[in-house]
Amino acid sequence: MEPAFFQSPSTYVGTVELKVQELKRSIQFYTDVIGLRVIEQTEHKAILSADGTRALLTIEQPSFIQPKGKSTAGLYHFALLLPDRLSLAKVHKHLADRGIRLGAADHLVSEALYLNDPDGNGIEIYRDRPSKTWTWHNGKVAMTVDPLDSTDILAELNGDHWEGLPEDTIMGHIHLHVHDLDQARHFYCDGLGFEITSDQLNQALFLSSNGYHHHLGLNTWQGTDAPPASDQNAGLKQYTLLFPNQAKREQAAQRLKQLGYGSEMVDEQLVTSDPSGNRVILA
Repeated sequence: MEPAFFQSPSTYVGTVELKVQELKRSIQFYTDVIGLRVIEQTEHKAILSADGTRALLTIEQPSFIQPKGKSTAGLYHFALLLPDRLSLAKVHKHLADRGIRLGAADHLVSEALYLNDPDGNGIEIYRDRPSKTWTWHNGKVAMTVDPLDSTDILAELNGDHWEGLPEDTIMGHIHLHVHDLDQARHFYCDGLGFEITSDQLNQALFLSSNGYHHHLGLNTWQGTDAPPASDQNAGLKQYTLLFPNQAKREQAAQRLKQLGYGSEMVDEQLVTSDPSGNRVILA
């Protein structure tokens, strides 16, 4: 993990907030299976962290909640970034030992595991290769979806055991279903100031700040014109983008306003929504 991509002058994802059907079930999953720690809990909500202080994930059980909708905009996955390859090996063995159904991929820039939570929310757990090894051409970074060499990763283990996620685990990126890539590009690039690092067959865009491979992924794999996710379904409630300073945030909010996208203060937070209805807190 290279801190420069997750501090000033970068803009990056802070906390992801999910709606779930059963809070107790989700807490058990995110602590026992994923390895996060509850740092605050009420009857209907829990805040989870890797280091005991920084909130990475909030899970909330609304009073009336339906299962996650199908073929809608919303969360594809959120991605927890581990500090090193040994940490990924520990997670890999732990999940395999638990019999968790996993997807896996080598993206050249990173090595990643994929799974779903009990509500069907997608999760990626990954480690980055050093940025000096990434290949760039005309402002675009080379990324692939190659098979993951699990045997080589697990060879990192030398009697090491999983003891939860490392304290320096952070939220690496979020990947969203959107209904129109051009509208999403307009909002996230022209409005919020992200740069395109990869464009895949006009079906997916990867966006970054300050030269990371991607802080945001956007895709239309649920189909173009996918409807917004309902507030009454499990799934993404909202997520936070952290700007390097107040001035950068205000500039982004002003650009959104000029482009026709509104924002408002809600509970002392500046909130907007992308064209597909995904709520974003600008912090």
